[in-house]
Amino acid sequence: MNTLVSLMAKQDNLNDQDVYKQGIYAREELSTTGIGEGIAIPHAQSEAVNAPGLAAMVVKDGVDYQSLDNQLAKLFFMIAVPKTGGNEHLQILAMLSQMLMDTDFKDSLINAQSVEEFMDLINQKEAAQKTKEEEKEEA
Repeated sequence: MNTLVSLMAKQDNLNDQDVYKQGIYAREELSTTGIGEGIAIPHAQSEAVNAPGLAAMVVKDGVDYQSLDNQLAKLFFMIAVPKTGGNEHLQILAMLSQMLMDTDFKDSLINAQSVEEFMDLINQKEAAQKTKEEEKEEA
């Protein structure tokens, strides 16, 4: 968790790491964000967030994140949204959920050998999704 929060802070998304972490923990108290199939998406809307952000991390051995399916979480996406962010976190969650339903894609992320490979996979998947959406709009 601390690694993801530090990544957010490095990108200037946060103005207070401790307050943001408290928001993440408070959200986890409501119910786990370990959605299952090796994925966890901790997130919070907080006054400690300057700008929306997304950080990702792979833990190859997995972490017990009290996931809904009791599997270890290996793929983490942390979402930060300002308190006044409205539905931005829901849009990000929807996009991530849609991308991660592709098991091959999810497994490719977990097995990526570098940050660059991980980011390339995300960028390719996002571009493919945008193309699909544009084709639907044209039809």
